[in-house]
Order: sequence, then C-alpha cells, then structure tokens
Amino acid sequence: MTTRLYYEDAYLTHWTTRVMNRLEREDGRYVILDKSAFYPHGGGQPNDTGRINGIPVLDVISEGEEVLHKVERFPEANKVACELDWNRRFDHMQQHSGQHLLSAVCLKHGAMTLSFHLGEDYCTIDVDLTEISTEQLTAIEHEANQHIYMNHKISGYFVTEEEASRLPLVKSPKAVERIRIVEMEGVEYNGCGGTHVGATGAIGMIKLLKTEKQKGNVRILFKCGYRALREFQAQQQVLASVTSRLKTSREGILERLDKWEVEQKQLQSEMDALKEAMDEITVGQLLAEQEGGRIASIFADKPLKELQNLAQKLTAQCDAAVLLATESEHKMVLAQNGSHSVSCGVFFKEHLAAYGGKGGGNDKLAQAAFGSWHEALSFYEFAKQALS
Repeated sequence: MTTRLYYEDAYLTHWTTRVMNRLEREDGRYVILDKSAFYPHGGGQPNDTGRINGIPVLDVISEGEEVLHKVERFPEANKVACELDWNRRFDHMQQHSGQHLLSAVCLKHGAMTLSFHLGEDYCTIDVDLTEISTEQLTAIEHEANQHIYMNHKISGYFVTEEEASRLPLVKSPKAVERIRIVEMEGVEYNGCGGTHVGATGAIGMIKLLKTEKQKGNVRILFKCGYRALREFQAQQQVLASVTSRLKTSREGILERLDKWEVEQKQLQSEMDALKEAMDEITVGQLLAEQEGGRIASIFADKPLKELQNLAQKLTAQCDAAVLLATESEHKMVLAQNGSHSVSCGVFFKEHLAAYGGKGGGNDKLAQAAFGSWHEALSFYEFAKQALS
C-alpha cells in the first residue's frame, strides 16, 4: 500500500522513499513507491508531474491501495529522491479550493453543483439551474471573493461513516470506511480526496468568465488564483491598446464606439446608394451590348452575390440569357427570365464537368465555381458561343 503524503501535507514538494515495484505495461513503464506525494488524476483534478531521481513522471494513476507512477525509464536505485512540479500542484490547489468555495456560494443561491472539471486553461462547474442572470453571477462572484479576503482555514482529515453522518456534508460520500473531509471553516464540509490550499486567502481570487447551456443546466466557466490574475492582465493589455488607438479613456470607449456605429451605418448607406447607381450604369451598358440573344461579361473582382444581383436586374429588363464571370473568385452566373430556351441549371449540369467546374441551380438562375481562372475562362468562351 502506498502512503499518500499529499493527504498529510499538500505543500510537500521533496521527499525520499523506496521503490516497491516496477511494472512493464503496454502503454509504458510504471513504478510503485512506498511513499508518494504525487496526486493521481481523479475527482475532477488532473495528476501531478515531477521527477523521480531526475526521471520525468509522465502520469500518475490510482489502482486500489497503490499509486502508480508512469516514468520515461525505470530508476536504477531502490532508494529515490522525488520532486514535485510545484507550480502545477499549486495551480491545481487554487482551482480545486476555488471550486469548493464557488460551489458553496452557488448552493446558497439555490444552485447545486452537479459536476466539476479542472482544465488546463479554465475550470467549469455545472449547476442545476436552467438559466442564471448576470446579476446572480455578479452576486455569486462578489460573495465568493469576500470569503477569500476573510481567509477561512481549510483542513483535510479522515472520519468514520458514523462521524461523517453527523457533519453537514454537501452530499453523501462514496466511501464508507475512511471518509476524507475537506472543511472550509465557516463555509462548508465536503467529502473530497483532492489537494487544497491551507486557507481561502491562498485561492487569490475567483473570476467568473461566462456561462453556457449544458444538457438543460448551466455551465459556469471560471478561473482562480494566478490564472485569474493572468486573465486580468491580458484584458488590461487589450483595454490599454484599445484606449490608446481610440485616443480616449476607459470610460469613453462605449461612447466612442456608439459614435462609430452611427458613422458606419451612414457610410454603409452612402456606399449602397453609390453601388446601386453604378449597377444601373453597368446594366445600361450591358443591355446596349447584348448580341445574339445573350449578354456576356467578365468582371475583375466582383463577388458572386453581386453577380447574381446584377444578373437579376438584367433579366428583369430583357429576354436575353445573361452570362457573368468574376476573375478573382473563378465563379460564374447564368440567368434568364423564362423567355430564353436554355435552362440554366441543366446547361451547367451538362457541361461544367468537362471544364473542371462544379455548380447548379434552377431554370432561371445557376452558379458555378472552378479550380482556376483558366478553367473558368475556357468554360466562359464555350458558353458564350453556345448561348448565341
């Protein structure tokens, strides 16, 4: 049986112990230590990493009473010095303790935590609410951080099933013999086998990021401690950049953006009017150039949507077949108003493949795309002749 040192001291980072067993498995090499402070993944918390006699620990798993450490290679000696990756461990402690505190506060607001996930970038809890308001989230975040400032003591200890029955636990523990309790003084008692900071002050801060719908419940995304600090620093950098570019203060950003939105709508309206006027000129020119029952033209950089709009304006004023191509997108439009003998969709379906094109449509409007302008131009020349 491995003595799990993280239960005794979550802040332990260096220790010496003996190798009790070496296991060769399909997925790698594992060692079992007499004493280990490496936390195996489980309960929503990822595993620790570190080194055993300088050899990297890749994974840590729990099997019954033993803790198995996946290593790059077996240590030669039986007595080994172990070193924990403290930054990773402390991050997990901050996130896990922060989750306990956040869940306790959520419960006071009528939201029971259903599940917890500690990810590499952020953490989540799913709560049994169908929706949660911005005001509720703000209140929960404020209250959780108040408990951090009060620096409540956090302790972990084992109790019997009978002793556990007398505690106001959040939910009944799965274990029945030795039940580990994590007590956040004055806040909650919780059955938990994870690692935690010694007091709520070490959580640093809790920042709620956003919420998502998850199988009829609400998922809250959050960060604690150094993760929350880095998030705040990143947001401050973006804010500083925005205020610098807009030449305004933080308080003036929204006013400046509102002004820009009005100006943008005005500019867009003016551009639409100019585009409409230019389309009318183009339509007039193309109508004058129609020949042999068809209108054909190539544009350097018009997008497909504009070609379609132009084609519909042309067919509204004449009975010709309209063939328009855009060089920048290698695309083409064929349209007619029902008076022409050609079916646009059928024509494309019969001939596109021979030119490497793909597309389709109905009798009055069809569109096609090509892998290159050379292919598109070849089809355009063919279609122009065929539609005459």
